Amino acid sequence: MPRNHPKTLLATLAVVLLASGCGGGAAPSAGPSSSAGPIKGFPITVDNCGVKSTYRRPPQRAVSLNQHATEVMLALGLEKSMVGTGYLDDRILPEYQGAYDSVKVLSKEYPSFEVLLQAEPDLVYGGWSSTFDEKEGRSRAAFTKAGINTHLNSEECPTGPVDVAAMDAEIRTVAKIFGVPERAEQQVTKMHGVLDRVESQLAGVPPVKLFVYDSGDKTAFTAGGKGIGNEMMRRAGGTNLFADLDKAFGDVSFEQVAQRAPEAIVIYDYGDQSVEDKKKFLLAHPALKDVPAIKDQRFAVLPLSSTVLGVRMPSAVESLARQLHPSHVK
Repeated sequence: MPRNHPKTLLATLAVVLLASGCGGGAAPSAGPSSSAGPIKGFPITVDNCGVKSTYRRPPQRAVSLNQHATEVMLALGLEKSMVGTGYLDDRILPEYQGAYDSVKVLSKEYPSFEVLLQAEPDLVYGGWSSTFDEKEGRSRAAFTKAGINTHLNSEECPTGPVDVAAMDAEIRTVAKIFGVPERAEQQVTKMHGVLDRVESQLAGVPPVKLFVYDSGDKTAFTAGGKGIGNEMMRRAGGTNLFADLDKAFGDVSFEQVAQRAPEAIVIYDYGDQSVEDKKKFLLAHPALKDVPAIKDQRFAVLPLSSTVLGVRMPSAVESLARQLHPSHVK
């Protein structure tokens, strides 16, 4: 997972973008939303992770980076307002594949700032804070200077618990930016239907003590209490043993894992290390030999793309609940 997991050409492109009104709320030079008068519902100002952005019209040339940001866009039917995308952790959900295929892939991972400028976006929407890596020249301030608005998934800068309300707010905010609030309500209603179904099936079922294994050999990189993963475990009939870790993800020792004695281990699936390799490593780790989850070889698996704030969260809760409580969740 992405962790925080020539200059003349650059200046010229920035000037061109500013002159063309790309981002920053300037009036568009062309396109279906062009008009001399104001657009209904606009302008709007969004305060996102400490950056205020004003939109005088819905973005028409957006770029999404990271799986969960891209799928929020596609779930809201915004592919025609996109000029680029990049950096997937997983396959796009089948229901969004056709829409995804209509959008240009700018790079396999993060495109450079120069490549992003060449796409002439009016908005860059990132899932991980590494999207806007200052050391790589992609800081939010650099985009602002180039006249381009930015938006960062709110799980990267929570102002309170990252829970279902935060999921709803992220989807509604993106829909508001693009002037399609009714699409957000349709999506939120659909997602809550899945969560409500799981909740009813798990009524009265004792929770399972869980440890999330994301990666790591010297220490364990795990899910803390500040990310949506913590809420997902609770709603799936589990208890996150490292909910007291005051961040979304963090490192703990394997001795700490053993002391807390998880009954099941949730493996996050992504990258070059396979689920089977992660299982083998954990089963062979000497510090874990007496842990109930290891003795019972009780594992659950979730793709990383499902464990962050986005449209996959409800289906991931259902999948985890089914793995933890197969007699209750079908």
